[in-house]
Amino acid sequence: MNHEIIVAGKPSLKYAKDGTAEYLKRLQRYGKYKLTHIKDGSSEDVSKRLLEASKGTVRIVMDERGETPTTEELVSLYNKWEMRGFKNVSFLIGASDGHTQELRNQADFVLSLSRLTLMHELALVVLLEQIYRVATIKRGEPYHR
Repeated sequence: MNHEIIVAGKPSLKYAKDGTAEYLKRLQRYGKYKLTHIKDGSSEDVSKRLLEASKGTVRIVMDERGETPTTEELVSLYNKWEMRGFKNVSFLIGASDGHTQELRNQADFVLSLSRLTLMHELALVVLLEQIYRVATIKRGEPYHR
């Protein structure tokens, strides 16, 4: 499965840049993972850009109002998408004031990483770590204990 993580704005904090680079490097051996930054802006503008950029993919919208699956449940979701023949998945991290209802309505899945609100840069690193964890579980590697 091809993965694209589409994020409004670019990380500016060193830990976020380093963490993002580290997990993207680790993920290279598990498939195609692409990080795309789009211009930040209002919720409406960013949501429109996210919808356009993710056209034709399984849309996973990152939102604090979403479901909070366990890692194992996330693996099961991946397996279902693959069994249904989906080839492309997009994870969408939006503007600081959140996504529009229209974007959430067009999502295939609304995912929350925590019931806590996370800043975008931290959410990106946590998301990449979870995607890496899913990839290692699917390969039967010991990263997830």
